[in-house]
Amino acid sequence: MPRLEVGIAPRTRPAYELVLDDAFDWLDRRVANSIEAVVTDPPYGLIEFSEAELRKKKDGSGGVWRIPPAFDGCERAPLPRFTVLRDRDRQALRAFFARLSQSLIRVLVPGAHVFIATNPLVSHLVYEPFIAAGFEKRGEIIRLVQTLRGGDRPKNAENEFDLVSVMPRSGWEPWGLFRKPCQGRVQDNLRVWRTGGLRRISDAEPFRDVISAPVARGREREIAPHPSLKPQRLMRQLVRASLPFAEGTVLDPFMGSGSTIAAASALGIQSIGIECNPEFFALAVAAIPELAGLDAGEHDSARW
Repeated sequence: MPRLEVGIAPRTRPAYELVLDDAFDWLDRRVANSIEAVVTDPPYGLIEFSEAELRKKKDGSGGVWRIPPAFDGCERAPLPRFTVLRDRDRQALRAFFARLSQSLIRVLVPGAHVFIATNPLVSHLVYEPFIAAGFEKRGEIIRLVQTLRGGDRPKNAENEFDLVSVMPRSGWEPWGLFRKPCQGRVQDNLRVWRTGGLRRISDAEPFRDVISAPVARGREREIAPHPSLKPQRLMRQLVRASLPFAEGTVLDPFMGSGSTIAAASALGIQSIGIECNPEFFALAVAAIPELAGLDAGEHDSARW
């Protein structure tokens, strides 16, 4: 039996449910048509979040993780090197997302949206299975973020090819946006299921597909030192957009440090977080209330 823990946010915020369990096992048990949105950053964890690779990252020995140098007095978070994936790794990723998309399309209500983080090197391994499972691709959210991925000279030949970059220096992160087909017209689905569209920024301004959101630093990273921590400045915008009437439940089946759940709590939205790693689960239990209480950034709060 899975171990459950319910984290209760302050009385001004709704309860959230945190579950220590395998995401696929939990989804298999979940009632069909019972979740209104998904916002998640999957582990791609077939490789880099395995026990052996996490140990290498913790020891600073690298493995699949690129351990960047300190710069301007700041320690940069390790990044997974997806360029080292072999054919069997890519096949395993595609199979992982095929299983995930098939599980989600059963659990989600008609018109529910899925926001799923990826990167330019493996996004096709995510998108193709979702489309094959019956989801409609509704675009991509482009997160503008400067990372240390890419831009390097050829390894062990840096001096010989000093004006060559092996690949572009990354300045963006794609989030796939998918929707379970509506029942009838969008307006019909909105009336029945309260889903099918995205919440606008305001009456005059629609939700947009480009969001500037730097990497999480400072207090956020102190609270939640997870290797794939997403900033509240980004997550609150995605979570807010996912429910057009702020009604229903947002699911993160790969909760990590709990940034999606914290964003939902800060916005007054019901949520469920699933995490299979006991260490990350304990981190999320402690971090979510503190992340939810942070000022998410410089934008006017009405825009979140």
